[in-house]
Amino acid sequence: MKHLLDQARRQTVNLTRSLWSPTAATLRRWALVAVVVNAGITVTGAAVRVSKSGLGCPTWPRCTPDSFVPIAHGEISPINMAVEFGNRLLTFLVLAVGLACLLAAVRLLPRRRDLVRLAWLQPIGVAAQGLWGGVVVHSVLNPFTVGMHFLISIGLIAACVALYARSREGDAAPERLVRRDIRTLGYVLTAAVAVLLVAGVVVTGTGPHSGDEMASRFPFDIEVVARIHADVVYVVVGLTFALLFALRVTGAPAPARRAALTLLAVELAQGIIGYVQYFLAVPAFLVGLHVLGSTLVWICTLRVVFAMRTRGPLDAQTARGDRLDSVPA
Repeated sequence: MKHLLDQARRQTVNLTRSLWSPTAATLRRWALVAVVVNAGITVTGAAVRVSKSGLGCPTWPRCTPDSFVPIAHGEISPINMAVEFGNRLLTFLVLAVGLACLLAAVRLLPRRRDLVRLAWLQPIGVAAQGLWGGVVVHSVLNPFTVGMHFLISIGLIAACVALYARSREGDAAPERLVRRDIRTLGYVLTAAVAVLLVAGVVVTGTGPHSGDEMASRFPFDIEVVARIHADVVYVVVGLTFALLFALRVTGAPAPARRAALTLLAVELAQGIIGYVQYFLAVPAFLVGLHVLGSTLVWICTLRVVFAMRTRGPLDAQTARGDRLDSVPA
């Protein structure tokens, strides 16, 4: 028991130190946690939808007209209510991590304004996401509002990945590590992946998993939008292969090549999931897995972009703080 108490004490001290006396390394860890929780809540949001729990809490910000927490409601299944309320509670976890990133960025010495700005995007984004959740509920799960809910999370993930990447490097002017045309190809790929995510949102808003029987759907032909989505997938995979080939033949740095190879592997796995779920009539489990895959594709795409340029090493004071942080307390 004493060993467990000592371990808990050390963990508490380390957690407090990571917030109040942060280093670039501890800030980077918080940014990584932020990436994970923001990706995770996109998956739990999909679980809410495929379990038909989208209106498990029929009002917002209350769960029911008379209570902020779930209470017996004759027209709503307790399971659906628990699923939706649980997802709402996860928002507070995402907010807590975002605030931790902000505190660490503000307390980091020397102060780096770009990290503080990136960190501010997280609590602001989570607050906007929560307010937009109210719009989703009051619109009775209109597919446009539901799709925007997902895309806001995609934007938050981009901010988290940027914070993670910037905390690993200095503040020098950006310097390309690859040829200019390859860098441009990376930007084109990023834009194509963004289009792919939007196309996926349209397919989702047209498909069968609306989140509730009362929810509306986009008035599109599901076969047509699914084919358009597949066409964009082919473009993204083709651009990724071209980027990987260009990186290899030009002798680009190994981290950039590995990032592109990882992205291609994730895209191929995501494509397999997409085709299987289409031919199996979109089973709920595969929908959640496909949403997870889409967030991973986005994260890996951003990782490729950051791997193709550098802003120099951390300055001496920040690097020294990182070395001290690596010494056990």
